[in-house]
Amino acid sequence: MRHMAEEGRVAVRNVRRDVMRHLEELVRNGDVGDDEERAAEGRVQKLTDEHVHRIDDLLKHKEAEIMEV
Repeated sequence: MRHMAEEGRVAVRNVRRDVMRHLEELVRNGDVGDDEERAAEGRVQKLTDEHVHRIDDLLKHKEAEIMEV
């Protein structure tokens, strides 16, 4: 279970990395300003933290469920 949870965390972080790269590219092309980039990065980080926290909660719940048996 822990391995699966870690794979989930890595997948979420990979999405964050891809989004951050895309934002940097948009700034370089002049499509997005620096302030918009920072705001978007903050939202992406918040979503990343929420999803990682949810994965951790699900892992704790599943481990407790397994230990009952």
